[in-house]
Amino acid sequence: MTSPVAQLDGVSYRYPGATAPSLREVDLAIEPGLTLVAGSSGGGKSTLLRLFDGLVPQFHGGQISGRAVVAGLDPLRTPIPRLATRVGLVFQDVETQSVYGSVEREVAFGLENLGVPREEMHLRLDEALAALGIEDLRERRLSTLSGGERQLVQLAAVLALRPQLVALDEPTSQLDPEGAAAVLAACSKAADGGRAVVVAEHRLDTLLPRADRLLRVEGGRVTTGDLSEAGRAAAAGPPRRRPRPGNAADAAWELRDVAAGPARDAILEGVSLASGPGEVVALVGPNGSGKTTLLRTLAGLLPALAGTVRRPPGRTAYLPQNPGALLHLPTLRAEVALTIRRTGSGESPDEMLGAFGLLGLADRYPRDLSSGERQRAALAATLAGSPTLVLLDEPTRGMDLAARQSLRAAVRGLAARGSAVVVATHDTELVADLADRTIEVRSGRAVELPALGAIA
Repeated sequence: MTSPVAQLDGVSYRYPGATAPSLREVDLAIEPGLTLVAGSSGGGKSTLLRLFDGLVPQFHGGQISGRAVVAGLDPLRTPIPRLATRVGLVFQDVETQSVYGSVEREVAFGLENLGVPREEMHLRLDEALAALGIEDLRERRLSTLSGGERQLVQLAAVLALRPQLVALDEPTSQLDPEGAAAVLAACSKAADGGRAVVVAEHRLDTLLPRADRLLRVEGGRVTTGDLSEAGRAAAAGPPRRRPRPGNAADAAWELRDVAAGPARDAILEGVSLASGPGEVVALVGPNGSGKTTLLRTLAGLLPALAGTVRRPPGRTAYLPQNPGALLHLPTLRAEVALTIRRTGSGESPDEMLGAFGLLGLADRYPRDLSSGERQRAALAATLAGSPTLVLLDEPTRGMDLAARQSLRAAVRGLAARGSAVVVATHDTELVADLADRTIEVRSGRAVELPALGAIA
């Protein structure tokens, strides 16, 4: 019988200042193979993953009880640098995990710390980049990568260390189908090689067919889930929405023959697009194709290198891929109230927080929340105040089903009131459910795709 790579016995954990524990009496054995972890945002998934590499409790503090052994070490007491030689964790917020400015140095960082000989270091680096199909990123600066590309780079950095346990928090949340397939292949190879791979995900359809086990984490309690039942639920998906045509003559925003990119390096050229009030436009395409660049240009955050950009009068609301960049006040209520005060809309902060299921967290510090809860908080703060143009970059990142439903309701409400909405996403369910038009960004161009077949 195979020995568990990780064993938890009666583990409970409470973050500093929290009123309730994030983990409750967890008894768990993680064996080699692929384990999926599902559950609501804030239920304890990320806390469980951070326990494996010692960040909980050593970095975050708080109160912990019970016993844990991971890769033969005690994660409650073993120094984190030593644990990192056996446990690899990729955060959901990869922006906070980077050390170096270039891809090659970032992937090699852990190997350098371990004193791996140079020849072997290059072999491992080549192997990790090839496993994820990102060899072409090797010489790139991290600042030039899309969010999805950065996720793949951080996963490569972990795989290069060849840890006994690999923990991934929402690894496919910003990835195109090719990137998600590369993650699945890498996870499968690691699992087949005798490693334990633990993946926390809200979108299970890609990984379920290969998974050996499903865990559900709700309210800090961990239970074993049914893989076949989860597979049926993932396959069902939401009903599709019938697309409606836009009216170019009444465009709310317009890009005319636009070239765009950082500095003088054009990623997009000859882009001509327009959308009317109340229309929802989805931007799709591979990681690194320029979807974020297009959004930032439309928002006015990135000057166009050529062409004309026209936005509607009123406020433009922009949600970046990293929601933490927007949250800096002591409470969620204060974040939303600030937007409302600046716009003079007279809305109630609690009404917007309630729409995203955040009213019970209104007095919490945003950075103490789970990644999914922070994403909802950023959306509440961004969408308050009746913006005329709404630009959302991967808005369902880290969201559970209930949160995605809240987002859909919020976007529909904004569109009904005349706001123009543009969403860059790899979430095909969101596109099918919300988009009136779909624009594919690929190879420097932006081309409208034919309307999906409607299902009444």
